[in-house]
Formats: sequence, structure tokens, C-alpha cells
Amino acid sequence: MAEPHYHYALGRRKSSTARVRLQNGKGGFVINGKDVKDFFNNSKPLLHKLGQPFVVVDLDPMKYDLSVVVKGGGLTGQVEAIRLAIAKSLIVMNPDLKSTLKRADLLGRDPREKERKKPGLRSARKQRQFTKR
Repeated sequence: MAEPHYHYALGRRKSSTARVRLQNGKGGFVINGKDVKDFFNNSKPLLHKLGQPFVVVDLDPMKYDLSVVVKGGGLTGQVEAIRLAIAKSLIVMNPDLKSTLKRADLLGRDPREKERKKPGLRSARKQRQFTKR
């Protein structure tokens, strides 16, 4: 069977899930059908985080097309999920990059999730106010 012309990876952070397709192209970056700058309202810190995997491995992001589908969470969680997925897809493309990305701390999944609400409490840990009399 023919090999796909793209490299796929999945990234997660908090309640965000990002699926990335990386392929050779002209630098197109589309998230949920929108251009990356429109999706993140031209936020410089968020856009900088997205480019980190390419900077660390000295690749020109303008030589690749990225197609991303991201769901859940807030903007920061989505950005970090996309960043992890991009790093993983670069490894699928070229396994020699793994040690470089790992040293730059771009392959670790942040496992922190929202703690569930327990019965009898107002939130996960908050209790009602104690009254002595």
C-alpha cells in the first residue's frame, strides 16, 4: 500500500486535543479551517510557542504545510497541544530529531487535568463555611 504524503501526530494538554498533519509545502498553517494568525488573534507569545519545534531543530517552517484540528480547552492549552503534536509529527518525519526535541522539553505531555467535584462539596475541595453556633 502507498505511504501517505503527510505525517500525522496527536497532542494533548489539559482538556485540549490537537491532531496535526505535516507535509511538504509552501508554509501554509491552518487551524480548524482558519489561518493561524486569525485563529489566535495575532497573539505574539502564542504564535512564538507554535514555532518552537521548528526553531529547536533548525528547520524552516515555510517549507511545510500544517493542517490542525484542535478541540476543547482554552487558547493556551490548545497552543501547547498543537506544539506537542508538531514535535511528534517532526519525529515521525525524521526519527533522528527525537533527542534534540526531548532535550528542549518539547515532547513531555503536561498531565495536569481539572480535578473532579466531590459530592457534598461546593467544588473539588472547597467546603461550606463552618459555623460554631
